[in-house]
Amino acid sequence: MQVFDASSMIHAWDNYPIEQFPGLWEWIAAQIAEGIIVIPSVAFEEVSHKVPECCEWLRDNGIERIDVTNAILQEAMRTKALIGVVEDRYHPKGVDENDLLIIATAQVKRAELVSDEAKQPTLSNNEPTKRKIPAVCALPQVGVSCVDFVSYIKRSQAVFR
Repeated sequence: MQVFDASSMIHAWDNYPIEQFPGLWEWIAAQIAEGIIVIPSVAFEEVSHKVPECCEWLRDNGIERIDVTNAILQEAMRTKALIGVVEDRYHPKGVDENDLLIIATAQVKRAELVSDEAKQPTLSNNEPTKRKIPAVCALPQVGVSCVDFVSYIKRSQAVFR
């Protein structure tokens, strides 16, 4: 199962228009139908606000939306403490509350996260609140596999005609 972040779904929608890449979107629809691609409800809402037509397509194709459960909330709170966010003072360059819920969804579902947030190869350990989704996922205490959309597609070895 792949848990999609809003950034990856929006990246796919913006960079691979359905009119020009119908085979890709047919494949994504099949992945959705098989329950392989799911989306946290908070990510679905982000897509809804930013790209309503993508949200409509996802809804029409029956994407499973994962609601926030107590287990997901507990994992998000644990990760929030791990990276040093106090109260709701998130760093503007780091993850926010929705990001932590998305990561926690992947943790609880024991799934891979697909996110197109920027990787941070030179992040200092002194700045844990500046970590973006891939850097938080890579923490040993979090341990979520995280790939971007193009890597996910390449790894699938699917061919779109």
